[in-house]
Amino acid sequence: MTKTVCVGMSGGVDSSVAAYLLKKQGYNVIGVTMQIWQDEDTQLTSENGGCCGLTAVDDARRVASKLDIPYYVMNFKDEFKKHVIDYFVDEYKNGRTPNPCIACNRYVKWEALLNRCMSIGGDYIATGHYARVIRLENGRYTLKVAKGVAKDQTYALYNLTQEQLSRTLMPVGEYSKDEIRDIANEIGLLVANKPDSQDICFIPDGDYAGYLEKEAGLSLPSGNFVDVNGNVIGRHKGIIHYTIGQRKGLGLSMGHPVFVADIRPDTNEVVIGENEDIFSDRLIADKVNFMSVDKLDKPMKVVAKIRYAHKGTPCTISMLDDNHVEVIFDEPVRAITKGQAVVFYEDDYIVGGGVICG
Repeated sequence: MTKTVCVGMSGGVDSSVAAYLLKKQGYNVIGVTMQIWQDEDTQLTSENGGCCGLTAVDDARRVASKLDIPYYVMNFKDEFKKHVIDYFVDEYKNGRTPNPCIACNRYVKWEALLNRCMSIGGDYIATGHYARVIRLENGRYTLKVAKGVAKDQTYALYNLTQEQLSRTLMPVGEYSKDEIRDIANEIGLLVANKPDSQDICFIPDGDYAGYLEKEAGLSLPSGNFVDVNGNVIGRHKGIIHYTIGQRKGLGLSMGHPVFVADIRPDTNEVVIGENEDIFSDRLIADKVNFMSVDKLDKPMKVVAKIRYAHKGTPCTISMLDDNHVEVIFDEPVRAITKGQAVVFYEDDYIVGGGVICG
């Protein structure tokens, strides 16, 4: 019996080729664009060429027509506001640096989309992410680094559940970005050379603090810059303007480069330190999700990434309690940031991950 797969189509080249590859493999393919941040009367969304703008719908519809597959636009505005926007605002309010794309993947692009697709008879969902779904000998599903390692997106997908992974197809993970563009050109897709979206989709200009103040109504008061010993050395504009490791835009004249070493929402202080003050060999993470293993019974050697662009550092992980993991790095790492994800790898497979909390 032919299986049906709903492909989340962003209007970009990756998801477009994913739909083509799956149809070629014999699946009954349905194209779906998720309407998640789209107020038709605002200029912002019509100009935004990322996965949320009006151009995404236009491009995805054209691709679906070219591939001769059914195409639908599904409204996920409520889910997006609850799990992405509100979370994003709350994290900054609490002095943490969130990763909204990870939240969107887990709760919108997978949970909400999967439920909606199952309700219309779908067997799988698929996306254009550069990752590979693998079922291990122990029966568990995990993600393997994409063949096109330079574009690998497994870090942002560490939080998917076993049920979600069991119903997920990621055909693009077997190719490099150049190969995907070549396929798109070969089959005549107009989006073959469309640029990748770079910024958070609902903040296309990259001004996070401006968005938090203007759109979310979050205006936190100014406060003190302090050094690592607690001495006041200046005034900051509000904690939402800063993140760990930041050097530029501090407005401090110290005579040499200094960095944000900590953010203290309870006292409204931003701690400023030297370069060595932003290195650490330990962190604690909560909200842990394991993939390749069911749980961690004893310490384990892995490679951990503490941000999307981090190449990874060898470390040992161990459970402190049911939902907190301690990470001890073999060598200090730079700018460990609360609110960001730490993701554990073993032989290019995701072991699991969590949210940095200490």
